[in-house]
Amino acid sequence: MHSSTAAPDLHPLSLTMAYRMRWKRRRLLWRALRARHQLRLVSARRSQVPASGVLVFVVLRNEAGRLPFFLQHYRRLGAAHFLVVDNDSDDGSAELLAAQPDVTLWQTRASYREARFGLDWLGWLLLRYGHGRWCLTVDADELLVYPGMQDYGLEALCQQLETLGQQGLGTLMLDLFPKGALGDQSYASGQNPLDVLPWFDAGPYRAVRQPPLGNLWVQGGTRERVFFAEQPERSPTLNKIPLLRWNRRYAYVNSTHSLLPPRLNGMYSGPGGNTPSGVLLHTKFLPEVVAKSRTEKARRQHFHTPDNFDHYYDQIASAPDLWHEGAQRYQGPEQLVELGLMRSAWR
Repeated sequence: MHSSTAAPDLHPLSLTMAYRMRWKRRRLLWRALRARHQLRLVSARRSQVPASGVLVFVVLRNEAGRLPFFLQHYRRLGAAHFLVVDNDSDDGSAELLAAQPDVTLWQTRASYREARFGLDWLGWLLLRYGHGRWCLTVDADELLVYPGMQDYGLEALCQQLETLGQQGLGTLMLDLFPKGALGDQSYASGQNPLDVLPWFDAGPYRAVRQPPLGNLWVQGGTRERVFFAEQPERSPTLNKIPLLRWNRRYAYVNSTHSLLPPRLNGMYSGPGGNTPSGVLLHTKFLPEVVAKSRTEKARRQHFHTPDNFDHYYDQIASAPDLWHEGAQRYQGPEQLVELGLMRSAWR
């Protein structure tokens, strides 16, 4: 049900480019060190970060409605602890998080955009707490699913990846959507978002490797079909590598889409690829998205060139119907395996 351009193997960098990439990585790590001064510890639970288990790292703003199910989802998968940066929420998100026994919370009023869309803050937390640990870095509207999750939690998945010699797990970000105009649905805090957003596009998706990092670039799917049909080259990047056995020398470059050192980007080969992979169910299109799009357009904290995406926010704010005859109803992770959108780590 999907189409994918074969992603060529990574090629060794020239000595000059390898030198440049090392310096780029050092600059990003230095930014992360400086960014720690923008963070204020809210919940005094740092001493309770467990010595083992998978850590979940998140930057968010105004996600009080999503958080109860988000936390429940990752707790069910066996997440050991959540390390969260709240970027000046005013909807009760910080208060909700501060009351959780397995959450360590920081707050900042600094610019999300100037902090490399939160990566500088996450970089510091990963540097400080993630070294040598399996770390999952996600947004509050992303729910990780993977083959076998009904039987194997995150720790078992990580152990299997280590057995296979994999340092992490790449994923496709899969947009979920309702049937009917956006905003017409009802969603209650704590409800499973899939009750409201049960539909997705099985394809088409395309993938190419990007020099010089060798990161995969996957595009296509729902948002390209609806919002970027006339400019598909500007449609959102759908590949991520959110789960890694972290090392203090690593750095995310562009969200969790790409990493340094470049060799890490080779672990994801995209839809239809031959490496173990998962899917991030993207719950962006809950009913609140219509009002949020107006707010985020005004805040101008997303995208490197916000003016180029005004039409995107305007289209969402107009409450379109994303459903079409080719949409598939989500039935579970094994369905995504059958469609070629992810691949099991268990043979």
